[in-house]
Amino acid sequence: MQDKMRVDKWLWCVRIFKSRTIAIDACKAGKIKAGGITLKPAHLIQPGDLIEVRKNGFSFQFKVLELLKSRVSAPIAQSCYANFTTEEELNKYNDWFVGKATPEKREKGAGRPTKRERRQIDGFKSDGDSALDWDDAE
Repeated sequence: MQDKMRVDKWLWCVRIFKSRTIAIDACKAGKIKAGGITLKPAHLIQPGDLIEVRKNGFSFQFKVLELLKSRVSAPIAQSCYANFTTEEELNKYNDWFVGKATPEKREKGAGRPTKRERRQIDGFKSDGDSALDWDDAE
């Protein structure tokens, strides 16, 4: 087992991000912090470090428990960190995630939305942080 590891590689190994490139982009965009300091992709972390990840407009906090050599399955990955995200934040994220999967309700016989209606719907559903939408990349 290693004693230190790059933060971008660890985020990818424990499946917080789908690809290492996305993890690197998140670091460069200032979405990854430790102790209030923005981390660069090459920053070395070790077990015991507390990392804050900003993803989809939500703030997640993870404590590094174990470093891995390579990407592993989800059950093993979850044992390598402790999730210190507040219950309130997790509930907001779960509500957002479930709401994203449900289709819009339209009156029967209303047909497809027009281009104008679609733009209004998209504007209503956007959260305002459209510069980096990490969910599209995952």
